Formats: sequence, structure tokens, C-alpha cells
Amino acid sequence: MKLVLDTNIYSDYAEGLPAVVDFLAIHGEDIFLPAIVLGELSYGFMKGSRQRFNERKLQKVIKKLQIEIIEINHNVARKYGIIYLSLVKKGAKMPINDVWIAACCMEAGGTLITKDRHFQRVDQIETICIEQVII
Repeated sequence: MKLVLDTNIYSDYAEGLPAVVDFLAIHGEDIFLPAIVLGELSYGFMKGSRQRFNERKLQKVIKKLQIEIIEINHNVARKYGIIYLSLVKKGAKMPINDVWIAACCMEAGGTLITKDRHFQRVDQIETICIEQVII
């Protein structure tokens, strides 16, 4: 399965949360990480006291799981517009970074793995809310 990781899923994996580690081991044939998630993680690392440790760990996880980074390009920007317009028409609100993450997911053609239920408002992508998953 093609999986796109939300920030909270990367964090749970990095902390060794069994449900997330097992889910990725079983279902993660191709794993993607949006550049936006890298930005959110970098911000969190910079706020904390273990920035270098967390940055090294992120690089190790990317290498170990052979994660492909979804860069922001013209195609992703167009998909952002499609998703954002769809949400506005429905009157659905969502954090802007999450609209970008959804656009990256749409570009990759994968399933977004997250803990945030608001992604279910995005018609253009498939999501799995990890708390609802039974492995």
C-alpha cells in the first residue's frame, strides 16, 4: 500500500508506538512524507531541547523506511487549489498546512495515515485514521 504520513504518525513511529510501527511494517510498501510535514517536524525540533537528536533520528527513519519526500511543485499547488476550493464550498474548515498535506497525498496517489479526523472532509484523498485501525 502507498502510504503518506501525517506529522503525528511520524512522531508516533519515532516514539515506537506499537500500533503505528506495526501498521507501517505490515502495510507500508511505499512510504511518502510531504515536505510540509518536514517543516512541521523541523519547527518542533527547534522548539525542543533535543534538536540534533531528533533531526538525526528523522534522517535514519527516512533511510530505513526508504521514505520518498513529496516536494511542493506546480502539480501539488494546483491540487491544493482544488482541495481548498472544495472545502470552502462545503463550509469545512481545516488548518492550511493540512490542506497542503492533503494536496501532497493527492499528488502521490497514496492513502494518508493520520490521527486527525478532519482529513476525512477531503473528498480527493483516502485516509486512514490510525486510532480506528485494527491491525
